[in-house]
This record gives sequence, structure tokens and C-alpha cells, in this order.
Amino acid sequence: MEAESGSETGRSELSRSIGLFQLSAFGIGATIGTGIFFVLAQAVPLAGPAVIWSFVIAGVVAGLTAVCYAELAGAVPVSGSSYSYAYATMGELVAMVVAACLLLEYGVSGAAVAVGWSQYLNELLDNLIGWRIPEALANSPEEGGLINLPAVVLIAMCAALLIRGASESAKVNAVMVVIKIGILIMFIAIGITGWNTDNLADFAPFGMAGITAAAGVIFFSFIGLDAVSTAGDEVRNPHRTLPTAIIIALITVTGLYILVSLVAVAAQPWTQFEGQEAGLAQILESIVGASWPGTVLAAGAVVSIFSITLVVLYGQTRILFTMSRDGMIPSLFHRVNPRTRTPIPNTIVVAAVVALLAGFVPISFLAEMTSVGTLVAFLVVSVAVMVLRRREPDLPRSFRVPLYPITPILSALGCLWIIKDLRPITLLVFVGWVAVALVWYFTWGIRHSALQRHRPVGLLAEPAAGSAPASTPNPTTLEKD
Repeated sequence: MEAESGSETGRSELSRSIGLFQLSAFGIGATIGTGIFFVLAQAVPLAGPAVIWSFVIAGVVAGLTAVCYAELAGAVPVSGSSYSYAYATMGELVAMVVAACLLLEYGVSGAAVAVGWSQYLNELLDNLIGWRIPEALANSPEEGGLINLPAVVLIAMCAALLIRGASESAKVNAVMVVIKIGILIMFIAIGITGWNTDNLADFAPFGMAGITAAAGVIFFSFIGLDAVSTAGDEVRNPHRTLPTAIIIALITVTGLYILVSLVAVAAQPWTQFEGQEAGLAQILESIVGASWPGTVLAAGAVVSIFSITLVVLYGQTRILFTMSRDGMIPSLFHRVNPRTRTPIPNTIVVAAVVALLAGFVPISFLAEMTSVGTLVAFLVVSVAVMVLRRREPDLPRSFRVPLYPITPILSALGCLWIIKDLRPITLLVFVGWVAVALVWYFTWGIRHSALQRHRPVGLLAEPAAGSAPASTPNPTTLEKD
């Protein structure tokens, strides 16, 4: 038996059980870790010590976009993230393109994060009991293994927790976030004792091109800022909680990223990062001359990456839930269990697909593919702020973008600047993926969408598919706090 449709009842079909602290922890939990615990091994060889500036650039662009997210989240506080914002402002055709970006962004980043989990799990097991998971079961086929089994197990555990309930998942994630922040503070405190200015001498060996290329690889770790806005239907007082949580997550994440990356490249020659597994743990071990700091950090990374995977899978399921409610994909993804108030079939499908990617695809390609999806989604959010300001100037907004319209314009330009330095193969695969999504829309989605059935369930009612939204908000989804 399915729950009633929220579009018909005017209520959220999911349980509003998440508060400000838990939602801020969602954003921090989905962000801190990926760019620090293992993406440094991909980013430092591209930029050298100047990877610090790569983090700054990624943080600035993400920050400009974050305030755009904050305005939209306060004005239209429902699940669906930038898909919902595009649906509200530019019609369902553009929304479908954004959905393709988000599905790539969340699905692939979940797999990329899970792949890195096995590295730190092996480091932890080796330090504790002197045993490692066999290479054949800890690496993808392209990396000399058969399957990355720890990654598959991690995704299964996260899916089980999400099925149990959103509130339970949020509480577990909040605990994990406190642990991971403590671990990174420990890394900074110990790592700074190994500071060697000589390691920063050849600061930017590959120039600005290397810095922006590394920023592109790093950028996918800022997905957590988007993840906050996927919880719109399950947050208490969403008009205020959503924008506040986004800003808290942004400040916390960017500050820690820059500090940790600075200490890391100052403590170890940049040429040693390439191919280095569990890099931060190994840096601490070399500084202290003992294994215990690396063991603590590896344990923190195991916890951290669990929380990232949990939130990313959560965000993916809620985006699919919203798309299904709009009729853009089959109703299977909109089925809510009446007891747990969670979309169980949706969660199972997402976990199965992400587990396949994590088990058989190498991390380097996954990270870059995720970045392009994130960047395009952020680009659309920047544009959506300007469209909604023009179309709905009187719509109540609990947060407004500062220095409008300069901020959203700079955000959009920043996204395009990073996109231009991604590898051609990455952009080609991305274009192919968007093409597949458009084929789906024109062959299935457009015939089943709620707009075509004259039952507006999106954020703003639209007269026809792909056309501009009507001038008044739809009261069934823009519910009051």
C-alpha cells in the first residue's frame, strides 16, 4: 500500500523529522572527506602544491553557488534540489537535462566515494591486525582486481539504514560528522609539525591550467551543498532551515579543506601523492614515526566515507522521488512505505546501480565524471535564481542572494571556467549521457508527465510541457511552514 500523493493532499508524503543541526551535518557529511581523504592523490599530481589554490577556486565557485541555492531553497523548500528549481523556473525540458546531471552527479559520486573506502579500510586493518583484504577483492578490474567488494558492502549498509528511516539516518550521520571533524583537526595539529617549506618551492609546476584542472577533479566533493536541498520535504521549518544549513556547511567545509590541503602538501613532497592510497594516514605515520596516528586517521576516514555515501545515496533517492511525483520517470520511484515513510523500492534500485559502478569502475574516471554533472547543475541553479527573481519578484524569500545579480553571474561564469579545463573524453561522455536522458524524455517522460495530464504538481504550475511556468506558485507544493 502506498502513501497518498503529497501533490494531492498538500502535505509532505515523507516525514518532517530533520532539524537544523542534522541538516547542516548532511551538507558537511556529504562534502568533507571526498576531496581530502583520497582525491588529493588525483588532484596534487595535476597542480602540485598549488592544489591549495585549486581548493580555493573550487570553494569560491561553490560558495557563490551556495548562496544561490540558499535563496532558492528558502523560496521553494521541497525535495528535488536543482531539478526542482529548473522545473519551477525553466520548464520540464530543462529540468530533465538537470536531472541527468544530478543522476550522474549523485550516482557516480556515491560510487567514487565507496571505491575510496576500501583504501582506508585496508590501511586500518593492516595497522590493527596486520591483514589486508586481497587485491582481487579490493580493486576494480581495470586496477588489477576482480571487484571492489568493500565498496559494494558499504553501499548495502547505507541502503539498509536509509530504508529504516530518514531521521535515523540523519542522527547516525550527525555523529559521524562530529568524528570526522575531530579527525581532521587532529591531522592539522600533527601535520603542521612536519611542515617543510622546501615542499612548497616548486609551487605551480603546471601553471594555471594545472590548477584549474585539479579544481575540476576536486569540485565533485562539494556535492554536499546540493545534498542539503534534496531534503526539502523532510525538514522542519524548511524556509529557514534549508538556507541556514547550506551556509553553515559551506563555511565549515571550505575552511577545513584549505587548511588540510595546505598542511598535507607542506608535509610531503607533491611528487609522492600520485597513486598514494590512504595518503593522509601515511603522511601522519611518516611525521610521527609510528602507526597510531595513521590508524586513528584511517578509522576516521572509514567513518567519514560511510557518512558521505549515506548522504549521497539519500540525495539520489529523493531526486528520483520528486521526478517520479512529476511523472517524469515510473511511479516505482515514488512509492513510500507507510510504516517507515521512506521510498524503499527507489532506495533498492539506486543502491544496486551505484554498487555496480563502485565494484567495477576505477575512481579517477568516476571523480571527473561527477564534477561535470555537479558543475552543470550549479550553473543551472545560478541561472534559476535570476529567472525566478524576474518571474516571481514578490515570492517570499527567507534568504536573498547578496550583491544580486553580480553573485549569480559570477557563479555561472566560474562553473563554465572550470568546465572548459575538463578532459574532452569526460565532456563527450557527459554529452552522450544527456542525450540519453533527452531521448527518454521525448519517448516516455513527455507522455506521462503531470503537466501533460493537466495535474500541476511541480513547484510552479505550467500550462504545457517545456513552457514557461505560470506566474503564481502552486499551493499544493509550496506549503507553509
